[in-house]
Amino acid sequence: MKAPPLPLWRMPRARYDRLVEAGMFGPEDRIELLDGLLVAREPQGGRHATVVGLVRVALERAFGRAYHVREEKPLALDEQSEPEPDVVVVPGRLRDYLTAHPSRPVLVVEVADTSLALDRLRKGRLYARAGIADYWIVNLIDDVLEVYRDPGPAPSGHDDWTYDAVRLLRRDAVVTPLAAPRARLRVAALLP
Repeated sequence: MKAPPLPLWRMPRARYDRLVEAGMFGPEDRIELLDGLLVAREPQGGRHATVVGLVRVALERAFGRAYHVREEKPLALDEQSEPEPDVVVVPGRLRDYLTAHPSRPVLVVEVADTSLALDRLRKGRLYARAGIADYWIVNLIDDVLEVYRDPGPAPSGHDDWTYDAVRLLRRDAVVTPLAAPRARLRVAALLP
């Protein structure tokens, strides 16, 4: 006999933020709010952490001073989600976000090894639904950069969202972020 699914309770982002401000979650509580659910974040190994740093450095060079590159910080995606992407590029400077997390990133990057399915499916849907035009996954399993663009409703019509354009770029390829059209990043610079 199969056990019935557990009933889930969805939390709005505003309530989650109040719990964070009240100190209910500490640094050891590696969680993020995805579609109203508290989800455990994957622990990071040395390879993952190094690649996050490589991506941040490359994007800081590509975007310059008009943008702020954040590493593993909350993103106020919508009323139900506050993910903490590995790297996100937002307009403005660090001090622009003293009172609220950014909500309109120009680029979101996830570094994936054990989290590849989560990053492609669940997070990919959330980012598409939020209208994030440029979403990248540094896929450490296949040694490629996955570039997702053109977000929109999925053809299934089940209130699902997806990206219509997906490109897999190998180590020798070059990628240009949508919000930094003059930049040309070597994919090899983003991979270990």
